Amino acid sequence: MAEQKHTQDPLDMEEALSTSEAFLIKNKGKILGTIAAVVIIIAGFMGYKHFISEPNEIKASEALFKGEQYFGADNFETALNGDSIGYKGFLKVADEFSGTAAGNLANAYAGICFAQLGKYEDAVKYLDKFSAKDQLVSPAILGTIGNCYAEMGQLDKAAGTLLKAADKADSQALSPIYLIQAGQLFEKLGKNSEAVKAYTLVKEKYFNSYQSMDIDKYIERASIK
Repeated sequence: MAEQKHTQDPLDMEEALSTSEAFLIKNKGKILGTIAAVVIIIAGFMGYKHFISEPNEIKASEALFKGEQYFGADNFETALNGDSIGYKGFLKVADEFSGTAAGNLANAYAGICFAQLGKYEDAVKYLDKFSAKDQLVSPAILGTIGNCYAEMGQLDKAAGTLLKAADKADSQALSPIYLIQAGQLFEKLGKNSEAVKAYTLVKEKYFNSYQSMDIDKYIERASIK
C-alpha cells in the first residue's frame, strides 16, 4: 500500500490537496496530518532513498520500511511504538538513527501518528524535530503543527503558524488551504480584518487555485460581521 502512494501521480496529489476543504472548524479532529501524510509519503520517502549509501542509512531505511506499511494501513499506534515481531516503531527509529535522513523522516511520521491519536503536544514535539527545505514537505509539516495548536486551543498561535505555512509553500495547491484555515481561525477569534486579509490573499495571489472559486463568500462573511 505504501509503495502505491510513493508512485502516485503528482497531478493527482495536487488535485487531492486543492479540493480538500475539510477545514478545522467544520471537521474538528478529522483533518490532522492528512495533507502532510500525503506529501511525506510521496516526497519524503523519495528524498531519503537518495541517502542510503552509508551503512547506517541502509539500516535506518530498512527499520523504517515496516512502519510505513503500518502507517499506510492507518495502524498509527503500532507504527509509532512497534510490534512484537521485530519492528522497532518510529519513536525508536527516530532516536537510534537520529543522524540519518531516515531517522529525520521518522520524526515526521511519529508526529503525524501522535496527531492522529489525539496527542497533539507530542505531535508538535516530533514534527518540530523534522527538518526539510523543499516547498512541499516543509510547509506541510508546518501546516500540521498549526492544526495541532488549534486542537490544543491555541488559536492565535495556530493561525500564525498556518500563515507561515502558506507563505513557505507559496503554492496554488497548499497555500490557499492554509490561508483559509487561518482565516477561519481569525473569524473564530473575532479578528475579522485579519481573516479578510488571509482570504483576500487567496483571491489575489492564488487565483488559479480551486479554493479561489468560492473565496468571495468567505470575504463577504468576514466583512459583514
